[in-house]
Amino acid sequence: MSATDLQCPLPSAEISGKPQMKTSNNGLIEISGKRISNIKADAHKAGSNLFSALETNEAGEISVDILAAALRRQGIHEDDPRFAAAFRALYAHPGPLTEEVCFELFQESFSIVERAIKDRFIIPRFYDFKDQINEIYAQCRGERGGRVADYIPQLARVDPDQFAVAVTTVDGQRAAFGDSDKAYCVQSSCKPINYAIALEERGEKFVHRHVGREPSGRSFNELALNPAGLPHNPMINAGAIMCCSMIKPKAALADRFDTVMDFWSRLSGGQAPGFNNPVFLSEKSTADRNFALAYFMQEKGAFPKGVNILDTLDFYFQSCSIEVTAHQMSAVAATLANAGVCPLTNERVFSNDTVKNCLSLMYSCGMYDFSGEFAFTIGLPAKSGVSGALMVVVPQVMGFAIWSPRLDALGNSVRGVAFCRELVNRFSLHNYDNLLNQQTKKDPTRRDAQHRGDQVYQLINAASLGDIDEISRLIAHGADINAADYDGRSPLHLAAAEGRRDAVAFLVSKNANCAAKDRWGATPLDDARRHNHPELFNFLASSLDPQEKTQ
Repeated sequence: MSATDLQCPLPSAEISGKPQMKTSNNGLIEISGKRISNIKADAHKAGSNLFSALETNEAGEISVDILAAALRRQGIHEDDPRFAAAFRALYAHPGPLTEEVCFELFQESFSIVERAIKDRFIIPRFYDFKDQINEIYAQCRGERGGRVADYIPQLARVDPDQFAVAVTTVDGQRAAFGDSDKAYCVQSSCKPINYAIALEERGEKFVHRHVGREPSGRSFNELALNPAGLPHNPMINAGAIMCCSMIKPKAALADRFDTVMDFWSRLSGGQAPGFNNPVFLSEKSTADRNFALAYFMQEKGAFPKGVNILDTLDFYFQSCSIEVTAHQMSAVAATLANAGVCPLTNERVFSNDTVKNCLSLMYSCGMYDFSGEFAFTIGLPAKSGVSGALMVVVPQVMGFAIWSPRLDALGNSVRGVAFCRELVNRFSLHNYDNLLNQQTKKDPTRRDAQHRGDQVYQLINAASLGDIDEISRLIAHGADINAADYDGRSPLHLAAAEGRRDAVAFLVSKNANCAAKDRWGATPLDDARRHNHPELFNFLASSLDPQEKTQ
């Protein structure tokens, strides 16, 4: 392609009456200062065929109950923040539903509904997976070993037979079993969250100038530091106290705690956590070892300058006394599995780098003195707490919350560990199961070649419809932005041919290849020119690298 080839034979973008196009900070195109809509209506006009998998009447309509039941089977519930308003409107709608009515009711969530109905979530046939988890739950419920933590008086009074399991996937599919609505203290499962908050606020270099990242090989509360005089890692008490010292250190204690509570709410999809004041007071009154750890670190000069030791300890005890349900904790785990983006709100809470560092330390240090064995046998990042809490992350797939107060000798939930053992025994979820040709396990996800083919189709289809939300979701789940169909046509080819200006700008901002050629040798520029989209042609031409312009 020569430089003269870039001259569009069509009228320029400055056509009378046409607003100008520019790229905003987030990579979307703006017209006259306003973001263009995602043109969701085009998806419906193009024929979504949403009801093809459902039972309809002769007029092609469906009952509200059938649609709601179909969504629930795939793990989508009425209290999902993405659908709460839509479900209220759904149940208030008189009579059967048409596809047009569904589109109006679900609006921005329509593409998610379509994926649920067509069984295109990360875990297909979620109802079968849910049955399997229920079987594991029932099997582990009979485990009676261990005892509750008794060194904190309030925890010693908890009913030891309570048992909850909840799961949330990166698509927002959810299921829960047992005492999943019962609130419990997070205890040490707050440590990964506070570490992540510290990373977000102070950066990796600053944080690890004051806390190490190696397993200690010692008890979680042992009075010991590494050879540099620092706590071994953020997942033991000394390291967690250190992380607390780095979260808004100049703010009032109440404001610092509000910051942490806000993060928990955002991580769980807007569900406000609770706080157990009796546990806080009980823990503070029996915290001689933690006070000793803090003063030992102060003696060694481990803390950043200006840290108030007593405020830091209070902050740490408060963080351990936060209360959540298994529902909430599984959403927190799923947000970590989803690279810091909450699946229930699509809000980015933590950066990718923060989550990478957090999961790495959960994997190597998250289970007290059992961390090495857990990594070997279970192969998943996890964090336990002496309340019986256990948060388990399956990266890019889902998050689990298990709560059962009976603890083993190392301080981990007996039922929680048993549940994880059976989980990876049934499913190919261990970090290294993909290295094996394991026929005795099931893979609950769409991580096979067929799924990769589905992702390519979905990405190209979303680009042709201008659906940026769907494009973003697919990219976050690992879809190749430059993948092509059997004709060699990439998402950018389709977006350019269909005149999807906002999708074109978004794809370009994500480094889509503007010079990609299909099997006929045509580029996205050629598609924009051939289909009479001069604005897109000029935009794509300006986005080419200098070397590409001369090819």
